[in-house]
Amino acid sequence: MAASYNEMWEKLDLDLDAHNALLEVLGKFYGDIYMSQQGRLKGAEYLDFVLSEVHGLRIKELQDEKAKGKKIVGTFCVFVPEELTLAADAVHVGLCSGADAGREQAETMVPRNTCALIKSFIGFKLAKLCPFTESCDMIVGETTCDGKKKAYEAFGKVAPMYVMEVPQQKRSSDRELWRAEVWRYKEALERLTGRKITTEKLREAIRTVNAKRRVLQRLNALRAADPAPISGRDALLINQISFYDDPVRFTAKMNELCDELEARVAAGEGVAPKGAPRLLLSGCPMAVPNWKVPYVAESTGAVVVGEESCIGTRNSRDLVDESGETVNDMIEALVDRYLRIDCACFTPNDERLDNIAAEAKAAHADGVLHYSLLFCQPYTHEAFKVAKKLSDEKIPMLAVETDYSMDDVEQLKTRIGAFVETLD
Repeated sequence: MAASYNEMWEKLDLDLDAHNALLEVLGKFYGDIYMSQQGRLKGAEYLDFVLSEVHGLRIKELQDEKAKGKKIVGTFCVFVPEELTLAADAVHVGLCSGADAGREQAETMVPRNTCALIKSFIGFKLAKLCPFTESCDMIVGETTCDGKKKAYEAFGKVAPMYVMEVPQQKRSSDRELWRAEVWRYKEALERLTGRKITTEKLREAIRTVNAKRRVLQRLNALRAADPAPISGRDALLINQISFYDDPVRFTAKMNELCDELEARVAAGEGVAPKGAPRLLLSGCPMAVPNWKVPYVAESTGAVVVGEESCIGTRNSRDLVDESGETVNDMIEALVDRYLRIDCACFTPNDERLDNIAAEAKAAHADGVLHYSLLFCQPYTHEAFKVAKKLSDEKIPMLAVETDYSMDDVEQLKTRIGAFVETLD
């Protein structure tokens, strides 16, 4: 792939040697973790293709859209309303933040004891490794943790940043703050694109994003079957790709994959034996190519049957009310939908505890694997409360903290393997 896109990457000012080396490593990593799986679906060919071209053909598509006058908006978080971005005729994409890249450069901008996700998006930028970041006309951050807030101040010196203020509680005054932020984002998009967000455009965008969320809900419902019809690794990859691919194309391909899954469930077939230990993953988001924990978990003989995270049900659980007749009605619906997100930045955040217990039961999980990135204060703090809630519900839980390195893989295998044995 590299040779055919070198000219495009060079125009984006990527470090070609370092970028090609990164793609080579990631290609091998993907092969070891994904292509070695048995019993994958035919629909997984789409996943393989998208990943193989995520820095190639997808970036070319973005450049083609820019040539037509469209703007590219990059985001890190599920709090940024994709519906508004699409209604402004812009392209909404996720950014690089799931690999240990450019760490030394990142540590010239943020402290060493910053979580791997933050250091990753800064490192990708400073090391000139992310064609998504370099394609963006605007990058939207959000105040979901102190680390991000301070990092965006510095990142704004090297990238076109826009920051949304996310409230930390859910009182009426917090809703007013969030409503003002959603309107402010709408106005920023209209200034960026030079296009007015109309009733028709916003209605169409809400339907498009709801359709994407519905197919992810359909996928999650099918994973409740025993034997599990799809691996946790492939399901995580689907959730990750939902942030990068065109939403209409993604929804169509995922509905085809879900059709295949339904046939597999009806036939009683799966990727693991019936009765295999089932795990729900919960906690920090896992951006591409952060596949370590589900890979380790499934190498113990367990199967991951759900992801309670921003790259999982936190992004797809709730839909936007489609009944609004005016832009104001639809903005109100967006405000309500996005304030239902149970991010660990909120205090209190008891609804997340209830959601984890409910998802574990719905997925028929035998246990919950709670995952926190090192130095991620919000999710590591909440791990204690999640453990108490699940203990009350008699659902076993193991909490792990890790980062993007592979140094602790053997330790994780031992701990997760021992946990899985207790579930038999």
